[in-house]
Amino acid sequence: MINGSTALAIIPARGGSKGLADKNILPLCGKPLINWTIEKAKRSNYLDRIIVSTDSPKIARIAMKEGAEAPFLRPSELASDQSPTFDAVKHCLEYLKTTEAQTYDYVVLLEPTSPLREDDDIDRMLENLDAHTQEFDAIVSVGEIDEHPSIVKRIDGLKIVPFYSAIPQTTRRQDNQPAYFPYGVAYIIRTETLLKEKTFYPERTTFFIIKPYQNYEIDDMYGFLCAERIMKHEWRLP
Repeated sequence: MINGSTALAIIPARGGSKGLADKNILPLCGKPLINWTIEKAKRSNYLDRIIVSTDSPKIARIAMKEGAEAPFLRPSELASDQSPTFDAVKHCLEYLKTTEAQTYDYVVLLEPTSPLREDDDIDRMLENLDAHTQEFDAIVSVGEIDEHPSIVKRIDGLKIVPFYSAIPQTTRRQDNQPAYFPYGVAYIIRTETLLKEKTFYPERTTFFIIKPYQNYEIDDMYGFLCAERIMKHEWRLP
């Protein structure tokens, strides 16, 4: 709880993955991938509950052993490659309201494929949003990227052309304003706003800039290997 407002952490972790089999429980630096997210969530001073939404009994067992809750298995129709994260979060909120009569002021979405969180990232984001509730309803973690939109291309037949020609075309990164990409360190939003606008990017959204080494997500083996090496380097892991 933060200043009287309750905060629910939801970790979406379905069992299937085309890019990397069983990625959410793949051993990363000696622990299942999802455990790194649960561990950081448990260090928060403000989270009231940590719930893993999964369709996999195996993932549920691992999550509960690490200290998270897995009070239900997500329906298969909400666990496909095409299933929006919003639908899984809405299902979790409806389950808690229906079965426990529990509601929460904030939803804190933590993606297990973004394990490079610092210990205080979640709390700093919650503090930032809670301090600016008159201006913002959500906060998103973003990292500055090198692949600027002005340089990105697309394929048009046999030609390569600007991906978005309306942006002034440059070749040097330093000629551009910084560009940012949303990484899954955390998406925090007022529950009322989430259910109303059905997105983690509502009209009134602010940002939290993460460090360059955190700009990695695990979607395939290359991302996994990068994250593993970064964790060993940054956190002095064996």
